[in-house]
Amino acid sequence: MTALNKEPVKRAKEALKKFKSEIKVIELEQTARTANDAANSLNTEVGSIVKSLLFRNEGNFFLCLVSGDKRCSLNKLKKIFNSKDLSMASPDEVKDQTGYTIGGVSPVGHKSKLEILVDESLNRFKNLYAAAGHPNCIFKISFDELLNLTNGVVKDIVE
Repeated sequence: MTALNKEPVKRAKEALKKFKSEIKVIELEQTARTANDAANSLNTEVGSIVKSLLFRNEGNFFLCLVSGDKRCSLNKLKKIFNSKDLSMASPDEVKDQTGYTIGGVSPVGHKSKLEILVDESLNRFKNLYAAAGHPNCIFKISFDELLNLTNGVVKDIVE
């Protein structure tokens, strides 16, 4: 069975289709579980890979979309949310909140409504590549389209 037929991928495809039917999910032969894996599979710069990272803030969850060559800054997030009780979500929480497993978390098609912060450094690239519900599935999108698709807020959230 192709990964394109799996429920999480179908959910991501449906969200993309509602936004812009021209955006297609691509199934890769090699894994795109990590930003480096994805960049190697796509023969692109690791920075053009969108990492989807889920965080917990006092019981609420939010998603950060971060460039593959950057690290999300917990300190900057704590300042943005004026919170000391902020941490990365556990793998179980990621699955519960997004409906995706780590390595295939898409920026869209989540099971819960999530606030989304977008790393401003992603704007360096003409084309971005994000996970589509499975470690072997991705989609290509521009920075502006990603913002519109996710209703994301651009922030300086990297170290």
